[in-house]
Amino acid sequence: MNAARGDTGFTDFVTARAPWLRKVAFLLCGDWHRADDLVQTTVTRLYTHWHRAAKADNLDGYARRTLVNAFLAEQRTSWWRLVDLRATDDERSAAGPDVETALDLRAAIDSLPPRQRATLVLRFYCDLPVSDVATTLGCSAGTVKSQTARAVDTLRALLPAESLSIPEATA
Repeated sequence: MNAARGDTGFTDFVTARAPWLRKVAFLLCGDWHRADDLVQTTVTRLYTHWHRAAKADNLDGYARRTLVNAFLAEQRTSWWRLVDLRATDDERSAAGPDVETALDLRAAIDSLPPRQRATLVLRFYCDLPVSDVATTLGCSAGTVKSQTARAVDTLRALLPAESLSIPEATA
């Protein structure tokens, strides 16, 4: 493979998909700065393995899997810290009910274990079928279904029913 041609393909892919990767990373970790770090880690890993990634049948799937793996690896390390950047109660009241609901949902999602959070993001934000989520996370379809059900049950327990429109966890 011609080095310049390979770099161009990599550059084109990253330019086109970086905003999407950043949004998925944010949904996984809940912080834009950490999301940027996750995207940077993902892009670096993609670059170092571009010869293999470029041959993948589904390059978006390859990048998504790399991103989720980077997120889960970060969760296992002891150096990361959570910083509570949520608004105070006074700021929530002034912002209105939609912002309050969004903040409550963000806090509830942040409270989920990393695998459940990743499962929800992949199932409902990325709109992937169970089989693709299982492939991305390296687990069985049954595990994806149970992680989704547990995550949705936790969200339903943490949030008032009138503020949610969570679809039933289906296969």
